[in-house]
Amino acid sequence: MVMDKLEVLQRSRELNVKFVRLQFTDIFGMLKNIAITVEQLECALEKGVTFDGSVIDGQARLKESDMLLKPDPDTFVVFPWRPRTGAVARLICDVYNHDGTPFAGCPRNNLKRVLTEASAMGYTMNVGPEAEFYLFQTDEKGNPTTLTHDKGGYFDLTPLDLGENARREMVLALEDMGFEIESSHHEVSPGQHEIDFKYDNALAIADKIVTFKFVVRTIAQRHGLHASFMPKPIARYNGSGMHIHQSLFKEDNNVFYAEDKPSQLSNIALWYMGGLLMHARAFCIITNPTVNSYKRLIPGESAPIFVGWSDQHRSSILRIPARRETATRVEIRNPDPSSNPYLALNVILAAGLDGIKNKLDPVKSLEKDVYDMSGAELAAINVRRLPKNIYEALEEFKASPLMKQALGEHIFNRFIQLKTEEWEDYHQQISQWEIEKYLNRF
Repeated sequence: MVMDKLEVLQRSRELNVKFVRLQFTDIFGMLKNIAITVEQLECALEKGVTFDGSVIDGQARLKESDMLLKPDPDTFVVFPWRPRTGAVARLICDVYNHDGTPFAGCPRNNLKRVLTEASAMGYTMNVGPEAEFYLFQTDEKGNPTTLTHDKGGYFDLTPLDLGENARREMVLALEDMGFEIESSHHEVSPGQHEIDFKYDNALAIADKIVTFKFVVRTIAQRHGLHASFMPKPIARYNGSGMHIHQSLFKEDNNVFYAEDKPSQLSNIALWYMGGLLMHARAFCIITNPTVNSYKRLIPGESAPIFVGWSDQHRSSILRIPARRETATRVEIRNPDPSSNPYLALNVILAAGLDGIKNKLDPVKSLEKDVYDMSGAELAAINVRRLPKNIYEALEEFKASPLMKQALGEHIFNRFIQLKTEEWEDYHQQISQWEIEKYLNRF
């Protein structure tokens, strides 16, 4: 339901709202907020709320510290786990400069900019994410551990799936907040879970992903658990991915579908896929942004490591699910839930649009599992590997004019700076593995 300012004010009165959290993300996708009382809501909707952006990662420099939060009325929702009297609501905001111009470092603004480019080409992007997470026990002080909450496996039920009650409450809370939940289940590894919600337009889905992560962690905490979206929290267990299903529509027509084509994929779908494959190594630092991300993207795991596509195998980064007609879509499998969804959808869409503009044909579909192919076989069909760490990913990113154009200079340069610092910090650490491996030997 599309809402305007007057409807937000009316619903706030009807629902006895007392506090409103104005939410936004930093460059890494970390959710931030400023709380106001409902008495300040009308002014916030009309004029925005000033805040100091210099203290947020990836936001303004000191000389640009006065920023404005402008709430999007369509994101108004009440937190269902808070009291009904003196209720707490939230609005997701865009960040603006104090002169009223969009701030170049706002991830949400940047996604809007690429969506506007798609719209000018006649396209609307629909997205359906699949975000996995772990439920961990906490210690006596409430700090998270890496002890999983259960010993369940794929699709297990109680008594093996001890997270069932927490997951059910998460689903109910998300439904109260306007999500249409399609399924929820225990994932492959002990303590690992997945909740899938219905596809929507790209901006709405990016908003829903940050909301989803916030709700899951909040409800887990109420059950004495810690929900983690870390890509690879336990070495011997599967990592957590965030597969992203995507399609382009013109009006009510899915332009990826062509009944008379091989695999019923249109030229637009193939060119779009060609763009994703061409730029996958460059945008990997955005879709897989942490040191830990690359410990999920390794051989022998369920996560893909090769840049290719298939309508049969899940070992390449692109898969074409079986359903066709309006459900025809491309699934990209390498992203993980530590990524900023606004930036991830930005670079994915930019890569796909570049493929359409330049009619980039993808390599031939992979008819066999890439894990069963030799290096020579992969080289013969020009299948490359994803970066092995954030240093390699950063080098690809820095060399990409498209990434700079898609994200804008502010986010592009700031992301390089912050991730370079992260890599250098990690590179200087001495791990327990090194101590056990080398201390007695040398």
